Parts: sequence; structure tokens; C-alpha cells
Amino acid sequence: MKISICIVEDNELIRSAMEQVIAMDNKYKLVGSYSNAEEALEKIPTAQPNIILMDINLGAGLSGIECIRILKEKHNDFLFMVCTIYEDEKKIFDALSAGANSYMLKKTPPNEMLTAIMELYEGGAPMSGLIARKIIKAFQTGEVGNPMEEQKPNPAVRKLTPRETEILKLLSSGLLYKQIAGHLNISSETVRKHVYHIYEKLHVNNRVEAVNKLFNR
Repeated sequence: MKISICIVEDNELIRSAMEQVIAMDNKYKLVGSYSNAEEALEKIPTAQPNIILMDINLGAGLSGIECIRILKEKHNDFLFMVCTIYEDEKKIFDALSAGANSYMLKKTPPNEMLTAIMELYEGGAPMSGLIARKIIKAFQTGEVGNPMEEQKPNPAVRKLTPRETEILKLLSSGLLYKQIAGHLNISSETVRKHVYHIYEKLHVNNRVEAVNKLFNR
């Protein structure tokens, strides 16, 4: 079964290039390609893609972040990968807070983008390396508020230890186990064990389900 993809990108040349990237691998199937949020909001629910590649700046209409937020309210199972040129922390956290599952820069090489799409489909939350470093810095310095603080916490999260809660927050920002391990100065295996216990306590099977529990989605 092929992984179905929709693209939302206002730049025609970039949109065409993204379509060609999807066509490079027969594991993926393009089911929709749109130039603005309004068209995407109308047609994506019918297309029923597994993953949506979303630009942030979509011209004069709604932004990609607003489009994600609206679609997530009714279609929580959709997976969103932001594909953008924006690297600033506010855009990153706004996108994650809206429901984005992944944040990749457009300059990412095609083969790495395809790998990231597969990782997202399999339950991961891939981020461009630069974006992951910015997220870690934001957590360390407090320069950007954690989107979780703006959400009403799920009572189920109270079952977690302080360390498990800390790891779940970092997971929600898309960091990999090795990145979390480096940030907390522990081993990747220790992170893996904590994540196992988080899933067990929250009665979930993957990162996306755990983050949805965290954000009451």
C-alpha cells in the first residue's frame, strides 16, 4: 500500500519540484496538490491523505499554520509536515502548537525529505537538524514559551514522573532520542526506557498518540 501525500504550496516552481520528489519513490502516491489554504481546506478531507506537506506562507489568504489548525480540529489522524524557509523559533512553535507533526526546511535534500516522510508515517516526528537545535536552545533559555503551557493538561499526564514529563515535552517538539539524551545528559537507552514507561502509563503505542494525550487532542 502506497503512502498518500498532499502538497500545499503557493509557489508553482517549488510545488512542481515537491511533486517530482514524491514521484521519485514508488512507495508514495500524490493525491492532491494545492496552491492555497482555501483550496486545501475544501479538497484535502475528500483526498484523505496519510501525510500533508504544508508551506507556512501561502500568499494573501490563510497561512499554512492556520490551515493545519483548522484541519486538525476535524481530522486529527492527518499527519502534517511543515516544509518552509522559516527558521525562527516563533514560527516553529506556532506550527507545532497548531498540530504540525514535523518541521522540515525546503533546502533539505530530496532523499532526506523522503526519509523524513517515511519516518513521520511510521510514528516519528522528524525535524531538520537546524530546527532541532533551535528547539533545544529555546527550551534551555526560555526564549520561547512551550506550547504545552497554553494547553489544558490532560489528567492522564499526572501519572508521569517529572523526568517522564520532561521527556514527553521534548518528544512533543520533535526531538530524536539521541537529541533528548544529549540535552538531558543521559544515554539514548535511558531515554528509550522512559519513553516505554510513558507509553505504558498513557496507554498509547507511539509518539503521536502520546503527544495528542499531552495536548488533549
